[in-house]
Amino acid sequence: MNLRFIISLFIVLALGCSQPQEKASSLLDFIPQNAAIVVKINNLDGFKSDLKNNEFLSKLESFGIYKSVTDEIKHLAYLKAETESLLTFSELGADNFEFTFVTHSADATFVLDSVQNGRKESILFEDQKIDKYDFEGDILYGISLHGKIVISSSKVIIENLIKYFDQSEASAELEKLYEIASASKNASFFINLEKSDPLSKSLLNENSALMVSHFSHWILLDINITQNRINLNGISTAKDSVTNYLNLFRDTNPLANTTPALAPRSADAILSYTFDDYGIFARNQQRYLQAASLTDSLLSTVEEIGFIYENGSKTIILNTYGSEELSTYISRIKKSETEYQGNQILALNKADFLNAYLNPLVTNFKANYFTVIENAFVFGENIGAIQAVINSSKNGATFDKTDVFASAKDALADESSILFVSTSKGIEQLMDSDFSKELIADFKKANFDKNTFAAQVVADQGFFHSTINIQQTGRKSKINTVSQLFTLQLDADLATNPQFVINHRTNKKEVVVQDQENNLYLISTQGKVLWKKQLEGQIQGKIHQVDIYKNRRLQLAFTTNNEFLILDRNGKEVQPFTKKFEGGNLNPLAVFDYENKKDYRFVVTQGDKVFMYNNKGAIVRGFKYTRAESAIRQAPKHLVIGNKDYLVFTLENKDLKILNRVGNVRTKVNTKIDFSQNEVYLYKNKFVVTDKKGVLHQIAANGKMSTTNLRLNADHGIDATSKTFVYMNDNVLSIKGKKVELDFGVYSQPKIFYIYDKIYVGVSDIQNQKV
Repeated sequence: MNLRFIISLFIVLALGCSQPQEKASSLLDFIPQNAAIVVKINNLDGFKSDLKNNEFLSKLESFGIYKSVTDEIKHLAYLKAETESLLTFSELGADNFEFTFVTHSADATFVLDSVQNGRKESILFEDQKIDKYDFEGDILYGISLHGKIVISSSKVIIENLIKYFDQSEASAELEKLYEIASASKNASFFINLEKSDPLSKSLLNENSALMVSHFSHWILLDINITQNRINLNGISTAKDSVTNYLNLFRDTNPLANTTPALAPRSADAILSYTFDDYGIFARNQQRYLQAASLTDSLLSTVEEIGFIYENGSKTIILNTYGSEELSTYISRIKKSETEYQGNQILALNKADFLNAYLNPLVTNFKANYFTVIENAFVFGENIGAIQAVINSSKNGATFDKTDVFASAKDALADESSILFVSTSKGIEQLMDSDFSKELIADFKKANFDKNTFAAQVVADQGFFHSTINIQQTGRKSKINTVSQLFTLQLDADLATNPQFVINHRTNKKEVVVQDQENNLYLISTQGKVLWKKQLEGQIQGKIHQVDIYKNRRLQLAFTTNNEFLILDRNGKEVQPFTKKFEGGNLNPLAVFDYENKKDYRFVVTQGDKVFMYNNKGAIVRGFKYTRAESAIRQAPKHLVIGNKDYLVFTLENKDLKILNRVGNVRTKVNTKIDFSQNEVYLYKNKFVVTDKKGVLHQIAANGKMSTTNLRLNADHGIDATSKTFVYMNDNVLSIKGKKVELDFGVYSQPKIFYIYDKIYVGVSDIQNQKV
């Protein structure tokens, strides 16, 4: 099998990554039967975000072929689909590919409002209405049929669907793969390589004989995209009795690959094939590929064929478990012998014998030089390549110890039938003979020097587990340093600060944030958008995590301008907590858990109104403080002194209300306070708050008040714990009365952190973007 097939698959799959339940085959019934690529999309918003934020794919945007594909489907950006969808590419006419998009009609809409000069009209075909969408000359066709919406770039595809729907039947092999595709991934690829030669033709030069249809029949690859990695993992199938290269490994078992431990660390790429029985491999050569290879016992003990690519040269390694016959043969064809670092290097006078035995894996290779390293027979076209392998082996400076191999290894199985790991330089060299000059130029210009490319196939009882992995080459992290986890581009600018929440399934942190179009996102710490939900307004204040069912499954609770909402792990609204408030102007939500038993009290305040709800979403009838003396300024707080609860409200009329659980006054405060923007805190068993003139007010539980003029500016910030009080005033930070003068800047409110029982205070210089 030629490595060029793997390179071709890298590029075809990357191009397929362009943006775009009933029984498992329901959507499959609506796609063209000759589809070359089928993309099953489980989460359209998440998939779009993955594509937008991946470092490798962002560089592909400059490729000519990438631009042509994305331009073809760009208007699908106006399609909103909430559930499973399919995007397919199929040939219609010689070398002309059209796309088709299918989803459930109840969950899909074409949003034309934001399309300048976008038009829609209807035409009839066999009494069926076809919608024609005109995007300033770009035409799409759509139809609603049997509960599905189908959009295509081709009117013929839509008409054929109408005419032949009752006769259409999805490929049985595709249906099987469809059933095992991961529903938890944002998307999966299904590639019919028998139909993909015309699609890959646009990537190749006119002299190339490369045909991706010779690699295998179908490939299923579940897509896992993060900012720095594209991981495609799934299954390839090969037809019995058909010329598929994967059939070379049918009925063989994979072994651990030794080539990376022999290749020099300076290698640009390595490729390794393994099999546990050379006899079966040789029979597969003849049976499936009709290869005119020799089948005597010369190579009968070979269990790995390895390739090392470096600076345009190629070295071949045959790893064996017994070498007598091969050693005898090589001694007969040697013409001279030299010594290098204690190893004998033989010059051979029959340089093409590997081509005869190992076709089609080895072609046009001149085995001019040879050496042995333990059980490995090493062949090179020049003596320098042999010397490099000897030197690296003795010094331990091998490819398996590089950052490139270490980056790839985590995504791969320990044993492979086929293993390929490469730098960008290796990809460039391997593209040179078959791919178009334009594509090679685009690849070089994009500069993928910091990327590792890997592919793996593992034969397993007639199936072939397949992995393709492209990622940034990792480096060992330095201790005690701060590093960036991810950056993410959302659909609009941020409206709220990102906030960490806990994934109750993994106990790991995730991020929630809202953009200015009121979309709420849940984002993993790998930078993947897990879901996006459109809200009616901007979230007010903090999002709270609660466990209303007391089963350790956490929900998100918050208010917007006019709603109180609780969302589950998947972004779905938890009823009956979707509550709307006419007139809006809600404060941030307050959540009280008096005895830490998850018997929550959700407090929504609107103007002078107070609404307290229990875990079932019902109003708490025993709470009396349902109307304040004036508008409430901010979310109320629950504070505890001793064994007593205190509910604290600050009002626009400058009153400080301190109540008990039922809403009666617990601590009477007679003094009016012109509150600053800061909250009320508990410090040394006293309620503390500042006013706009920078005066600190401390109120004891009995209502006695003391004041201290700190002479703070109106925009000062404070934070407090039971034993620590801090404030930020201009560029002066005060902690427990000790003042620290910082560089001039615009500082955020201070924040107290407990880390390993030590107190830390953090502030951000907003102007100079420092922490």
